[in-house]
Amino acid sequence: MLDARNHQGKFGEDYVRALASAAGLLVYQHDLDQDGVDLGFRLPGRSTGVASPCIEAQIKSWSRGEIKHGVSEWYFNGLNEAQFNRIAGDDFTVPRFLFLVRVPPDNVDYVEFTTEGMLLRHLAYYCSLRLESPIAHPDKKRKRPVRVPVANVLTTRSLLNLVRSVELVARSTA
Repeated sequence: MLDARNHQGKFGEDYVRALASAAGLLVYQHDLDQDGVDLGFRLPGRSTGVASPCIEAQIKSWSRGEIKHGVSEWYFNGLNEAQFNRIAGDDFTVPRFLFLVRVPPDNVDYVEFTTEGMLLRHLAYYCSLRLESPIAHPDKKRKRPVRVPVANVLTTRSLLNLVRSVELVARSTA
């Protein structure tokens, strides 16, 4: 059996894989995680003039998230500065995102079964750090907090929209 940390991380990635599968996207994974990318998502074929648009994501799972009354963002402090730099900035060929999967503290609560089907808990959120500047001298021992909008729920539709937004950018720069 997996230890709690790896179990939570694997569930987070599998949660996102399930969304991508439901959205009809291809999911890819690099053979080594040396570049800060956990999973990539590709829309196969040519949909609106761009062939096989794709995005990449660093996926983090989190069981301690709280929203304070009146606040519309998650305050996530789970990235070190080196991890932050691997997804921050606007100079990536393939757009990168942070996907934050909020999970229950106890792994027995990750899924619930009813006669209607299976429910995965809790929700995933997305955040682009494209407008953030990478840290000049990153230190793996220092944390870099990130604010993730509560409205940015990762769904099949929002995941497709993130991938399709690559088409719009590619067409506007052509």
